[in-house]
Amino acid sequence: MTLVVTGGAGYVGSVCARHLLDAGHDVVVVDDLSTGHRDAVPEGARLVVGDVAEVADEVLGAGGVDGVIHCAARSLVGESTEQPAKYWHGNVVATVTLLDALRRHRVPRLVFSSSAATYGEPETSPIPEDAPTRPTNTYGATKLAVDLAIGNYAAASGGELGAVSLRYFNVAGAHGGGTGAPALGERHTVETHLIPLVLQVALGQRDEIAIFGDDWPTADGTCVRDYIHIDDLAEAHLLALDLLARGDAGVHEAGGHLVCNLGNGQGFSVLEVIEACRRVTGHPIPARVAPRRAGDPGVLVASSARARDLMGWTPTHTDLDAIVGDAWAFARSRT
Repeated sequence: MTLVVTGGAGYVGSVCARHLLDAGHDVVVVDDLSTGHRDAVPEGARLVVGDVAEVADEVLGAGGVDGVIHCAARSLVGESTEQPAKYWHGNVVATVTLLDALRRHRVPRLVFSSSAATYGEPETSPIPEDAPTRPTNTYGATKLAVDLAIGNYAAASGGELGAVSLRYFNVAGAHGGGTGAPALGERHTVETHLIPLVLQVALGQRDEIAIFGDDWPTADGTCVRDYIHIDDLAEAHLLALDLLARGDAGVHEAGGHLVCNLGNGQGFSVLEVIEACRRVTGHPIPARVAPRRAGDPGVLVASSARARDLMGWTPTHTDLDAIVGDAWAFARSRT
């Protein structure tokens, strides 16, 4: 198939593009390079530099596109609260423009890289897809708005558009490259994710790591979060495309929009992550306890039962030390 990956110069998008190429697909990457990296676009993919909203018609109108994996998004929670317009335009308006182009050019498949931030502070854990969606920040609200828009467009398409939204929490690790290809990993200008932040301490790029609260109702008092290895996440995107190609689970019938949560199968606490980083790096990694952050739930773990049952997705990179080890190898390769 010929597939377009929006945001394909970013962390998730570049690894999805690499997996697609390895599976024998033709890949077009669309990225404005505002947060992505040109050298992260895998060899063999064609890069179109531009904002999704501005180049969607050009790319899809060329014809022959069998599907889109939509990873392009603004994703900083704090920034989303301070600059909501940037997120409503960059995430929602841009995606509606993409959906209009999909409809005009009769592209039949869409996989959206959504977020479990749509659920806000969940009532149950692991979180099922029918959990109430009550996002607590602008970022989560825009992801939910996009999911709703996709559902509306798919329902109105008369079966011409099938779509899958994948909701997940923390992505970690790195794609090792293989066959001489360069490794692909996490490198954000503004880093907010726990594992790369802890590894920055080991690299001497920061003095310590902050633990936001040690009195949560968890086994060790620190927050518990879900971590998915980037290769498992990319594989889920490919399996979603396969599901759409088969037309299973009603995704090409009226209302053909499937939402699937993705989870590792277990959560890891902040202390467990820090200890894993200490083991892997051999660095003591100083940590200090800071006050809780407003809006931080104690436990966020997603259920992946639906993804397993409908897509056959089962994460294989579930060992925390191995996940950290991949991230550490990539981090050291960049210094």
